Amino acid sequence: MPLHPPRAQTRTSATHHAHPKHTTKYKAAEQTNDHPNAPGHTKRQRNENREVEPTMTLYLHNTLTQQKEPFAPLDPNRVTMYVCGPTVYNFVHIGNARPVVVFDTLFRLLNRHFPNVIYARNITDIDDKINNAAKENGEPIRVLAERYADAYHQDMGQLNNLQPTLEPYATDNIDAMIEQIQALIKNGHAYEAEGHVLFQVSTDKQYGKLSKRNMDDMIAGARVEVAPYKKEPADFVLWKPSSDDLPGWDSPWGRGRPGWHIECSAMINKHLGKTIDIHGGGMDLIFPHHENEIAQGTCCHEHGNEQFVRYWLHNGYLNIDGKKMSKSLGNFRTVRDLLQEWPGEVIRYALLTAHYRKPLDFSGDLLSSAKSALDRLYGALRESAVTVDSGVQHPQLDELEGYLLDDLNTPQALSVLHALAGEINKTTGAEKAKLQSILRKAGSFIGLLNQDAEAWFKWAPASSSGGLSDDAIEQLIQERIDAKKAKNFVRADAIRKELKDQGIVLEDSKEGTRWTRE
Repeated sequence: MPLHPPRAQTRTSATHHAHPKHTTKYKAAEQTNDHPNAPGHTKRQRNENREVEPTMTLYLHNTLTQQKEPFAPLDPNRVTMYVCGPTVYNFVHIGNARPVVVFDTLFRLLNRHFPNVIYARNITDIDDKINNAAKENGEPIRVLAERYADAYHQDMGQLNNLQPTLEPYATDNIDAMIEQIQALIKNGHAYEAEGHVLFQVSTDKQYGKLSKRNMDDMIAGARVEVAPYKKEPADFVLWKPSSDDLPGWDSPWGRGRPGWHIECSAMINKHLGKTIDIHGGGMDLIFPHHENEIAQGTCCHEHGNEQFVRYWLHNGYLNIDGKKMSKSLGNFRTVRDLLQEWPGEVIRYALLTAHYRKPLDFSGDLLSSAKSALDRLYGALRESAVTVDSGVQHPQLDELEGYLLDDLNTPQALSVLHALAGEINKTTGAEKAKLQSILRKAGSFIGLLNQDAEAWFKWAPASSSGGLSDDAIEQLIQERIDAKKAKNFVRADAIRKELKDQGIVLEDSKEGTRWTRE
């Protein structure tokens, strides 16, 4: 029986199907910037006195070719991207969040340049880890999977990630997996043995092209299961039998469940097509998962030579305080735990401080630095509207976009935000308001600066729930104002110190007194 009752084949967010193309205009004579995608380096009409729209090209590093390449979608009117999502058996750790933030940033970028972007990110809700966790908890598998899928959505939402266009659940797509396995058997690339169906790696002459490994290395790297029903050690499972206490589905090979690797390639073929533009994920998935996806996604078709994915993108590893994250080392950090200590936007900013292909050392110092950086940005946005003026233009928006178009260079993009904040702090009046609107728009390009500045400065971690409430702080501030009017400066100073001891910093100005939680 299926793990879930009937439901829609995909979970969708209809708001991201059509987006206006981002355009930037500037005077050609005014542009000087060394960045290859920035204004001044774009193909444009050579007219010194006329504003024109530049042609800005997206460059992405393709893991398959090991080169940075110009991005040219198969169909500019339907750009397709698939990213491997979570296996929902527990709260996701901070390493799981990095690809979500990276490819959310790419999704935003693609939406500014193409009219229709289909971004699919799956949910794996059938897996041995889920089965084992449910057994340990003494609860139904479906209940556990749904609980952690909901938690995943909540946590990723706190990091300002957009919902993907499609979110297929594995258990909603068993039909596609069975169909693809049947095609692999028919084409001579898979075989049945003792209730299992396995992919025979030796039948795919292109196997290993993504990871660039030889067969001996791949066998060792995959930690292959020694099983008598395998023809060759590297063969991997497409379908396996289920006992009565495990979830299972009827199939031509008996009651069973899919192997992990078949899920993504089957859902890509079903929902996006034979060939997609971009496939993303963490570097740890290159082998064996993505290598196996290519084998399945190409060999299931009659000729076996279709290009399954045109651009493979992989983000680098995330370490904790210089060490690999591990429960045994006691440095395993879930996003849910981190959100008790830091605003989600701080976590997102921290994940964007390194280029996505580079390793990232995640630490308390990194988070503190990210918080201070956002304090500076939000400090420049005080008294500004939260809404983004989509029509506003500025050379630094072009500069930021140029960095993102250069293989998502987010560290440089962040530097543009701070340059804008510096300009805002030097001006006043209408010019300041205009620059604040520009900074808001720049932040939206990478999923930052979307909240009210005063609310940002009043955020408090869950651990401070016993501290002063907002109302109590406001009352003390008013008492201090009254004391100063009465020339009782001793009391006024005492209130400032009392608030400071509680982590509340006051800032006096001609507009009044503002307060911030440290």
